[in-house]
Amino acid sequence: MPGGEQKEDFHTGTQAALAGGFTRLLAMPNTKPPLVTLKDWNIAQQMANDQSLCDVFLYAGGSSEHLDQLELLGQAAPAIKLYLDQTYGPLRLQGLESLAAIFERWQPGKPIVCHAEQESVAAALAFAALYKRHVHISHVSRKAEVELIARAKAAGVKVTCEVTPHHLFLNEEDAKRLGPYGDMRPVLQPQKDVDALWQHLGTTIDCVACDHAPHTIAEKGGRARQFGVVTAGSEDAEAPNAPADHFPPGVPGLESTLPLLLTAAARGRLSYDLIPKLLDENPRKIFNLPIQAETWIEIDQNASYSFPDHELYTKCGWSPFVGMKMTGLVRKVVLRGKEVYKDGLVLAGPSST
Repeated sequence: MPGGEQKEDFHTGTQAALAGGFTRLLAMPNTKPPLVTLKDWNIAQQMANDQSLCDVFLYAGGSSEHLDQLELLGQAAPAIKLYLDQTYGPLRLQGLESLAAIFERWQPGKPIVCHAEQESVAAALAFAALYKRHVHISHVSRKAEVELIARAKAAGVKVTCEVTPHHLFLNEEDAKRLGPYGDMRPVLQPQKDVDALWQHLGTTIDCVACDHAPHTIAEKGGRARQFGVVTAGSEDAEAPNAPADHFPPGVPGLESTLPLLLTAAARGRLSYDLIPKLLDENPRKIFNLPIQAETWIEIDQNASYSFPDHELYTKCGWSPFVGMKMTGLVRKVVLRGKEVYKDGLVLAGPSST
C-alpha cells in the first residue's frame, strides 16, 4: 500500500507477519505512487500506523527526479532503498550522476539499501567506500557477490547484507518446477551459489529478510499445478507457459521464513542461537530500530508438519513452500506484553501496536 491493496494491505500483511513470528517490518517504497517525496511517505506511514497489528517502518525510495526530497526523507525514514537492477516497480535508478547525488545528500548514519546484482554490487561498494556511507545490499544471491562483500568488509568498507529464504532453500531447478510461482528478482541460482550463501550465513551475511512479495495467483497466471503453491481446497491446473517476464516477480515470505530457518536448525544446518541474530538483533542494529519491550516468540522446535500449519493469512493465499515437510513451529507471539498470536490464530487488533 498504497496502490497494491488487491495483493496485500497493512492489516492482512501484519496478520501474516504475526503468524510467521515477525513483530516489526521494514516495508519497501516501490508503491503506487512510490515513496520518493515526504508527502507520499507520510501518507503511507500514517496508513501503516493506523491499520497495522505490529510495528511497520517504511523505506524511502531513491529517485533522480526528487533529489530535493532527500534531506526531508532522511529525517523521517530509517533508510533509503535504491533499485540498481531490474525489479518490480517504477524505481530503477540509472546513471552515475544520480547515484552520486544520492550518496552525497542522504543523511549520514542511515543505511543506503541497494537492490544490486553482479556489477551493481561492485558499484554500490565503491560508492560506499568513496562517500564513507553505510551500504546494505539486499537479497544477495550469488557466490561471486557474497565473496566480494566479504572482501569489502575485510577492507573496512561499511557494508552489511541480507539473504532471502527463497535463495537459501530453492535453486534454479526449483524455478523450472514452479514456473511463474518461482520467478523472482534476483532469479533463483545454481546450487553452487546456494551453497556459498549458507557458508557465509551469520558472518558475511548479517540478516535473513523475507522479501515478502504477495502477488496474486491471477497475476502469476492462474492456478498452479499440484506442486503446492495454493492453499488447501483450491483447484489445481497447469501452470501457464508464458515467458517469465510476463508475470510480476516475487513470492510471499512472511509466514514461511522462520519455519524454514527452524527446519534448517533441526537438521543441523545452522544453530538455533543464530536465528534471533539474523531475524531480530542484527536488523535492529543496522536500521537503528527501537527495542520492543515485553516482546517474544514461543516456538516448538520439535513439531513436525507440512507447511503451513494454518490457513495462510497473506491476502495472496499461496506460497512456494506449501506442502514442504518442516520441523519447528511458531506457537505464540507476545507483543508489548499482549498475546497477539497463538496456535494458528491471530488475536491482535489495531490497539495492539
